[in-house]
This record gives sequence, structure tokens and C-alpha cells, in this order.
Amino acid sequence: MDAASRTGVDDVREIIEASRFRPMQARMKVFVIDEVHMLSRNAFNALLKTLEEPPAQVTFIFATTELRKVPVTVLSRCQRFDLHRVPQAQLVEHFGGIAVKEGASFAPEALALIARAADGSVRDGLSLLDQAIAQGASDAASVADMLGLADRGMVFDLLDAAMEGDVAKALKIADHAYARGGDLGVLLGDVMDVLHLLSRIKALPKLREGMELSEMERVRGGALADRLSVSVLSRAWQLLLKGIAEVDMAPDRRQAAEMVLIRLCHASLLPTPERIIRQLQQRTGGDAPPERPSAPTQGAGNASAQGASPMSVASSGGTAALAQPRAVQSPAQPQQAPTPPRAALRVVARDGVLVEGEEYRETTRASSSEPQSSSFPVSMPRSWREMVQLVKKEHNDPWLHGILRFEAHLVQFGPPLLAVRIDDSKVCRRALRELSMLLERLYPGQWRVEPSQEQGEPSLDEQGEKVVALNRDKAAQSPLVKAMLTTFPGATIGEVTDHSLDEYGLPPEPTTPLGEDGPPDLDFAPIDAESISEDDLD
Repeated sequence: MDAASRTGVDDVREIIEASRFRPMQARMKVFVIDEVHMLSRNAFNALLKTLEEPPAQVTFIFATTELRKVPVTVLSRCQRFDLHRVPQAQLVEHFGGIAVKEGASFAPEALALIARAADGSVRDGLSLLDQAIAQGASDAASVADMLGLADRGMVFDLLDAAMEGDVAKALKIADHAYARGGDLGVLLGDVMDVLHLLSRIKALPKLREGMELSEMERVRGGALADRLSVSVLSRAWQLLLKGIAEVDMAPDRRQAAEMVLIRLCHASLLPTPERIIRQLQQRTGGDAPPERPSAPTQGAGNASAQGASPMSVASSGGTAALAQPRAVQSPAQPQQAPTPPRAALRVVARDGVLVEGEEYRETTRASSSEPQSSSFPVSMPRSWREMVQLVKKEHNDPWLHGILRFEAHLVQFGPPLLAVRIDDSKVCRRALRELSMLLERLYPGQWRVEPSQEQGEPSLDEQGEKVVALNRDKAAQSPLVKAMLTTFPGATIGEVTDHSLDEYGLPPEPTTPLGEDGPPDLDFAPIDAESISEDDLD
């Protein structure tokens, strides 16, 4: 039964009624339901009882390409067999045998194109083979025209021109493919297929020796794979991946595809970070990092290992800014006097060549790079609020900062003990574990974090909400605000901003360092308190 055309309950009931009777000719009755995921919910429910207690003489076979659309109640009562994709080499051999029996002759490249278009499906491949036999397409060019694909050699020529930065040649090849009736969006997809092939050749050199690839793919693909690095292939892949999406959304597919090709040609001329570093070190007399075509980004690490100063590279378009940080001093070396910020070099590259440089002073983080006088790399937090701010600054995961701000209730704060209450036990264990690891990294042996079941203080967010409510009530008592609310009926007070509050909506804390005695705790009368006369003092 074809479930794509017979999806109702009545169709399933016919099978259920037929399954009650024993077979008249054979030992078993076999019901095959193709595209079973197309059955309606009521049809599945009607079939469920029979699947739970099937007759001994009945076997059901369900075939589907959308397994996720089959209800779990049905899947749990069936044995699942996944039919894997047939390898391309096996498909080529199978199609070649069928072609011989049908009296047709195909070139090996033509059969390879049909097998690649089949994508592991024997049924789809046989349909394409039938079309090729009917149209008399026997060579690779005619099969490519039938499939709407660009010639494989044309795709290699296009990629070769793009990687050389030859915009005119790339556009000429694209125009030729368009004149033949090809879709330039499909052509870009073929280029991505070749990029994937080159990446596989670089990762698996044994592909050059096997028969999985055609002769042209082994020869031309191997030559391009040897010439292009992994970083260049990855960059081209990302450009095409984004470009094909733009082609699908553009009003004119041809214009969008040509813009993608122009962008790909210009991107191929951009230097890699390793090349910029090597050129800079050659100009300054430094040791160049060893050649690493497969991993250009590791050049800085290699230079550092050989004693050269490490470089940090940030590139955008054709301009790259390089900064040379101060060398890290080992513990065994004596402490030297702090040095002023070094001069960095602004490097501008055109067409992949270093053409000009300009010195400028690196002032960013100059003060933070100086050694601090404290025994710890970061000043010790003096309160729970500073502890939470420290987590936001030093911890990469914002989840911990959010938990400590919104859900944590401080019970005890004072070195070496920090006791916190978090209602959710799983969240509490994870948050306190991460906080302990952070404090141990910054202040080894100085803090001990423990969970607590006591009530504790309100969370920082709850404290901030109280301050906001107090400010709103205070503003509501202002004569000017009362006059506005009277003049404009229905108006309400919105957010009241107090610029003296911190990011948590709380007033600033006293600046007395932890462990030191501050000024005496004196109580002062508020500003609006009534003055006291001398007679009252007597």
C-alpha cells in the first residue's frame, strides 16, 4: 500500500481485516506500507492495536524516508533497519553492468557523474541512467548537460582563476557557463564541491592512489591541494557558503553569483597572518617562523619557541595591525624596571605584498601590563558586591555572574569563609564549584566557599529593586512631580535614575580596605533634620 496516496483510516482497516485470515498460498502474509510517515494520526491509532498483538502468520514492513514523523508508539513495536547509502564506486560498477545489459556504452566519467548525482541512492541513480540511455548521453559532457551540471574541467578552471585573483578570467568562465544555460548558483555549489575535494585530498593523501576519484580529480585536484593551504581553502569555503545564500535571496542570481566570484578573487590576494609576520620579521631582522603551509596560524607560536618575540595579529580587509608585546619574564630572572610602551607597526598589504608601514604608540592596556605591588594579581574583594564584580571581570562565563547576582543570598563574608545560599541544589553546586576554582586561581589558599541553608541577605538584584522602589516613592512626594501628575491625568512615574548608584542599583560602598580599621563609626543627623538650640544642649 502506498501511504502517500492512501492515508485514511478506511485504507488501514482493509489491511486489518485481511490480516485476520490465514494465507491461502504461502506460509506468511506480508504487508508492505511505503512512505508510512504519510499516514494520518487516526490511521496510526487504528493500526496500533494490530501492531501490539499481531497474528502469527502476518508480517508488516514499513518503509519511510522521514523516520522522525513516525509516532514513537509505532517505532517501539517495530524492529528498525537503517539502509545505508551505497558507495559511489559500487554504484559506478552496478550502473556499468546494467548499461552493458541494455546495450549502451558509457564513459567512466559519465557513470561517475551519474553515481555522484544519485548521492548513494540506487533508485535515483537508475532513474538518471534511464534518462541518459533515452537521450543517448554517453560521455561526461552530455551527461553533465543532462544533469544541469557544469563541466568538471570548467569548475577546476574557475577555481584556479579565482585562487590566482584573475577576475576577468573567472567572469569569462562564468559567462560561458551561463550562455550554455547553466545556473551560476549551481556553479558556485560545484566550486564548493571541489573545495571539499581538495580539503579531503590534503587530509587523506591516500585518495590520490585509490580509484574513488577520476583521473582529472586526482591530477588537477592534487596539484591545487599542494598549492593551496588549509587556511586558504577554509576561507574560500566560508565565502562561498555565505555567497550561495546571498544568491538564493538576490533578485538577479547571475549578478549575485558574479559578485561572489569577484569577492572570492580579491580574497585570494589577501596575505595570511603567517605571511605578514614573516615579512615583518624579515624587515626588522628577526627570525622568521618555519614554513607551515597546513597551519599558517601557528607561526607566532613557532617564533616564540625559537626566541623571537611573539606577535598578535588582527586583520580586517587588506589592512593588518600587528602589536609586539613585552617579553614575559621567567621567575628565575631578576625583576627589571618597568619599560615604556613599545612602538608597534601598522602594516598595510596590497595584493598580498607588504607595501608600507607606520609607527604608532601602543597605549592600550599600558598601565595594566605593569607589575602590581600587591601580592595578588587582582586586588582582594572587600565585600560581596566586589566579589560579584570580580566574577564578571575575571570569569569568562556570564552564567556564574548572573547566578550570583540574581539567586545568591550572602550568609557570611570574611576571609577565609564565604557562605552563600542558593535554593536550587544543582545550580548551587555548580556555581560554588566555579567560584571556588576562580578564587583559588586568583588567591591561592585564601578563600573557602561553602553552601548554607540560612536565610542570609537579599540578593543583589532584590536589594537594587528595593532602592528603585524607594527612589520612586521619593520622587512621588516631590511637589513638582505631584503638580505634573495633577496637570496630566493618567500619567505615571517611569524609571527613576540615580547616577550615584552602581550597576546593581545600589549606593557606593565605603572604600576602607579589607582588614584595616576605618574612621570611627559616627552617626550624623540627616541634612533635613531640625537644628538644635543651645538651651536644648544644656
